[in-house]
Amino acid sequence: MRRQHLGTVLLIASAFTGTLAFKLATPAVAFYTRDILKASMAYLSIISASFILARSFSALFSGLLLEKRKSLVYLGAIAMAGNALAVNLYPLTSSWLHVMGIKLMNGLLNGITWPIAQFVIAISSPKEIRSRVTALYFLSGNFAGLLGNYTYAITQDFGLKGQMYLSSFFFFLTALCMLVSYWLLYEGIVPKREKGMKESKPSLNAKKILMLSALISFLTAFTSGEITYVYVAETLNLDKGTGATLIGIIGFMATILAYIPSRIADLGDERKVIITVSILAGMSPLLAAVKNPVTVSLGILMAIFAAQTFRPISRSLLASARRASAAIGGVNAVRNLSTTAGQLVFGFAYSLGEVVIAGIILKGALLIFVPASLLLFRIAVEHRD
Repeated sequence: MRRQHLGTVLLIASAFTGTLAFKLATPAVAFYTRDILKASMAYLSIISASFILARSFSALFSGLLLEKRKSLVYLGAIAMAGNALAVNLYPLTSSWLHVMGIKLMNGLLNGITWPIAQFVIAISSPKEIRSRVTALYFLSGNFAGLLGNYTYAITQDFGLKGQMYLSSFFFFLTALCMLVSYWLLYEGIVPKREKGMKESKPSLNAKKILMLSALISFLTAFTSGEITYVYVAETLNLDKGTGATLIGIIGFMATILAYIPSRIADLGDERKVIITVSILAGMSPLLAAVKNPVTVSLGILMAIFAAQTFRPISRSLLASARRASAAIGGVNAVRNLSTTAGQLVFGFAYSLGEVVIAGIILKGALLIFVPASLLLFRIAVEHRD
């Protein structure tokens, strides 16, 4: 039992250090690409999309691979160490295409690393507290998101090279935490249940979870990656550090709030929670489209809250499936593909500028998401009972 507790704590710690490394690198690379390499918002959306697209394919691959041989769980730690090396290539770039190439590499490595970690944390936790333990894992990561954005803000004098050295250190530390955690939890890892083994039936089937994941990820994509930092800074006329800090604070608040529904989910009310977050996800881009500090912040808060609430609960539900590792890898792949699509739509629609309705200034790029919001509302209403 002590091995299980220590392994779980280390894996939760890895979510913190890994996200800290990633959140320090993301705004640094975003503003370097925008300001130094003079990339357009469309190119920034392609860079973000390339990362997520690569992550989606390797996420599915890692889940299927783990079914073949349990010992490949250690591949997640090795891939994380690869991230530590890859980020040091960013200061050497002279074109947005070079940045995209490194982002592709980061995406492939992250797609191997994080689905394995999410699978292990879910499968190793007792069912009666699984949603809460998984939520703590994501909470740890999002607290690091706040600290990572703040770290970026106070390390701008380091230059891109110095910031990447710091990011690399935390990636290596994450790899070490994962390696030890997987060794401690190894006996309890069951990637695929054999026929005849007990399999509990989730309140929502895998197909429904995948469909909701696709829509929620698409609609909340505007809060992910490089484009978010630029959108907030330019829309609200903030400096880079202030914009990054604001996004970090909002993300942390959303994730703190997202822990509350995990308690409700553990009591068996997953369906009600998922319907609620679906409605919030649908409303979020519409609210953030209003050019005002309050509405933009609230829209981002709702989007992150919906995404962060849905992630641990969906993983908790899928951990009960017979092919748990493949199911969790699959939902990661769907989430990443949908986020890619959402970021591309947002990035290319950014040039639409602003429209004024009844004296209210609206960003056209986010109004594009209205049809998807209506579709999600319809699905939520149809399955409320």
